[in-house]
Amino acid sequence: MTGRNLFGLSDQIKERLANEMLERHRKKLDKIAQEGYPNKKKLFRRDEIPEAFYRFDQMPGYQQIRVIEQGGKQLGIDSPFFKTHDQVAGSTTFIEGKEYINFASYNYLDLCGHPVVNQAAVAAIQCYGTSASASRMVSGERAVQQELEQALAAVYEVDDCVAFVSGHATNVTTIGYLFGPRDLILHDALIHNSAVQGAQLSGAKRIPFPHNDWQAVDEILTQQRKDFERVLIVVEGIYSMDGDFPDLPRFIELKRRHKAFLMVDEAHSLGIMGATGRGIREHFGVAGKDVDIWMGTLSKTLSGCGGYIAGEKALVHHLRISAPGFLYSVGMSPPLAAASTASLKLMLAEPERVQQLQANGRLFLELCQKHHIDTGYSAGLAVVPAILGSSARAGLVANRMFDRGINVQPIFYPAVEEGMARLRFFISTSHTAEQIKYTVETLAEVMAAKQ
Repeated sequence: MTGRNLFGLSDQIKERLANEMLERHRKKLDKIAQEGYPNKKKLFRRDEIPEAFYRFDQMPGYQQIRVIEQGGKQLGIDSPFFKTHDQVAGSTTFIEGKEYINFASYNYLDLCGHPVVNQAAVAAIQCYGTSASASRMVSGERAVQQELEQALAAVYEVDDCVAFVSGHATNVTTIGYLFGPRDLILHDALIHNSAVQGAQLSGAKRIPFPHNDWQAVDEILTQQRKDFERVLIVVEGIYSMDGDFPDLPRFIELKRRHKAFLMVDEAHSLGIMGATGRGIREHFGVAGKDVDIWMGTLSKTLSGCGGYIAGEKALVHHLRISAPGFLYSVGMSPPLAAASTASLKLMLAEPERVQQLQANGRLFLELCQKHHIDTGYSAGLAVVPAILGSSARAGLVANRMFDRGINVQPIFYPAVEEGMARLRFFISTSHTAEQIKYTVETLAEVMAAKQ
């Protein structure tokens, strides 16, 4: 029965109990961290070392996961995660044999599964097999890898590009390798985890600035630029949790005036912004060379897996020769490189895909606003959040939407701040107006229903 489980608890009560349970556990973990863990100078005899220091199941992070999972199970809140899809996930998907309207895929332009893309991957397998088998420096190059990099460099109108096997690792290894303890890294407060991890790895001083606040960056650099050798400013083209974008020309002006590097993460903006999908630079009409480091991923618009860095020759050659995430990692799988190249060509040849995606995003956002659904900062391009507040409520609403034939995933702390949990809707080119209207109306009904 919708809204009730075997214990007769309403969704409202389940949400309250889940929140209380999580809060108690957070306080417990905070206490352990502050009181129960030794400082670095304390020494133990071997027989005195607590189990928590040599058992994975005693790690605080794992303990928190178990509390959430067990609490949800006890309260009858099914996990909304790790559903098994039966085929390509686009605007619709099949899960355990049942069709759902799907808003949980990065397949923005519906190029993953496209016959041309599939055939390119098959041809690459027949020619090269499925793996590069070693790093590109060790095993040598494959033409499909080089073709992808050249095509991406051309899109950005820069000298060169280098492709990595992981999008997350692209940011980690690039930022972590290029910058060091004498440098300063400024990043948007809502920047992706991969950029934060890279900054931490670098050892540079790291300062997050308020979301999209270029004036705050100006103030920080006016005060502190003289104290550091290199300075990196990191922003995203479209913010993956919020669906908005920065005023790129302002950041370009800042980086020039303060003699800093500017890095733009285009994971969610290539294929989405601009008349032909060339991203945030096309949206604002800026030159590719106005930005020092262009970063993007291949798993979204480009139907593959991995990441890339595009920019001037010295940057790319430096990373290709020495960046640990490239030098010590296997080269990109040939079929993935071929699939991404084919997707990029289709994006450029069929700009109507981009235009339809943008129209769908605008419709989704407008309908949400009409129903007074909190969409935060979203610009209505391809990512539209519905901010619900507590993690428990987000999980409950996601499950109710699934019951109504709509697959959308909740986002909890720590991916977003506690109290800002949400459902995150990814829009695609092939979503119909009817699907969008039904989804928003259903969401409004579920949110308004008495629990």
